[in-house]
Amino acid sequence: MKPIKLLSGFLTVGFWTLASRILGFLREILITAYIGPGPLMDAFVAAFRLPNMFRRFFAEGAFNAAFVPMFAKRVESGDDPQGFAQEAFNLLAATVLLLVGLGMVFMPALVWATAGGFVGDARFDLAVGYGQIVFPYILFMSLAALFSGVLNATGRFAAAAAAPVLLNIFACAAMVVGAVLGGEVISWLIWTIPVAGVAQLALVWRATSKAGIHLRPGLPRWTPQMKTLVRVALPAALAMGVTQINLVVGQQVASDIENAVSWLFVADRLYQLPLGVVGIAIGIVLLPDLSRRLRAGDDAGARDAFSRAGEFSLLLTLPSTAAFLAVPVVLVSVLYERGATGADDVAAIALAVAIYGAGLPAFVLQKVLQPLYFAREDTRSPFHYALVAMVINAALAFGLKPYLGWIAPAIAATVAGWAMVACLWLGARRMGEVARFDQRFYDRSLRILAASAIMGAVLFGVVQQFGWLFYLPSWRYLALLGLIVLGAVVYFGVAQVIGAVRLGDLKRSVRRGGKA
Repeated sequence: MKPIKLLSGFLTVGFWTLASRILGFLREILITAYIGPGPLMDAFVAAFRLPNMFRRFFAEGAFNAAFVPMFAKRVESGDDPQGFAQEAFNLLAATVLLLVGLGMVFMPALVWATAGGFVGDARFDLAVGYGQIVFPYILFMSLAALFSGVLNATGRFAAAAAAPVLLNIFACAAMVVGAVLGGEVISWLIWTIPVAGVAQLALVWRATSKAGIHLRPGLPRWTPQMKTLVRVALPAALAMGVTQINLVVGQQVASDIENAVSWLFVADRLYQLPLGVVGIAIGIVLLPDLSRRLRAGDDAGARDAFSRAGEFSLLLTLPSTAAFLAVPVVLVSVLYERGATGADDVAAIALAVAIYGAGLPAFVLQKVLQPLYFAREDTRSPFHYALVAMVINAALAFGLKPYLGWIAPAIAATVAGWAMVACLWLGARRMGEVARFDQRFYDRSLRILAASAIMGAVLFGVVQQFGWLFYLPSWRYLALLGLIVLGAVVYFGVAQVIGAVRLGDLKRSVRRGGKA
């Protein structure tokens, strides 16, 4: 049985996720430059969010939260993992194929339910048309997520982590080609999304076959194993999809305000960089590792892995939060202010980035805490906590809108994120010491927070003194690169001096507990 090494797994998934997010930045830069905040971009965001929302339920959200622990146990015990994966593949394919058919037929209703403010203007018909083109993407991505779950559960992370890169490569290439040929860039972008989904599915399908798990299309069977899988997956659907649901609520609230949907979308994509690199990487690697440790009765190893995952998450998340709070305007301006995106758009996006940034540690900690439940096949508790977070999000988003306008959804999402963390943390206490961070986690976390605060203060001071450099066309990119390098040097330098991080200790600790 191939062991799972947490640190190498974090780094593998983190590297490919970083590559995907960087290319995602390029994708959003091209979208804001060629299309820009306005009716076309608002309609694209509403349409593209639909398959992404359902993907959280049927793919790497609910389905994988249930599938990975159950498959990992069968891999560990040799209890026909191939047969279990094949049954899951057939059931998932049939279910999502039915969903795609219904979604194509009832697309106007879906757009109305998620972006009601579009009704009565051109954005509604545009969003319906775009949605019918991109919605089949969920079928390819859901099946790709199953293959990724198989690979992750067997300790093979590279192909599954690399697959999302293809979407951004295809999207960026399509927009550039469309612009060069003089066509409608938005049309090139929309039609490319399902094509990219096919490519992603092909990549992980081939990798799974090379790993010795051979899955082929077949008719679904309602077996006791599948009943258990569905019973576990249904509560996880909401628990894992709460962030997407909150984003859709925010979109509904903002949809009657011109450009607001586009502003929130761009801000969301910016803070998704550290969330993807750190939070998603940890969630992907930690879940199968905890599942196998708990099955083996290795409580000490499970607690160490959980604590090191939390420590590693804050190590990279808190400085990102400090940067988003200290210099959001500079970040947004250099990355997005060009073409169809102007200074007013930058100011609005930067405000949303700062607010989302305050919730970033919460969104990452959710990825650390949720595997404690999913590894025990407990999806009901996170489901109940997600309900609490959703109610808080909706109440604040709708309640604050009359007073704060379009920014209310960002505030609501951040507060709801921290509420979800509080529920998960308090609920895990009944699991005993194995589900509690060790003392080293708390000691290091306070030092990481201090180092991040110092770094943020330095960046703020530099921008106050030399902010004009970031608005000179010939200097702005070099200036941003210099600011990033300065922040990294200050953060890691201070962190090393005050004992916030000792990478050698972290690596030895993870390796010592890295085998399942």
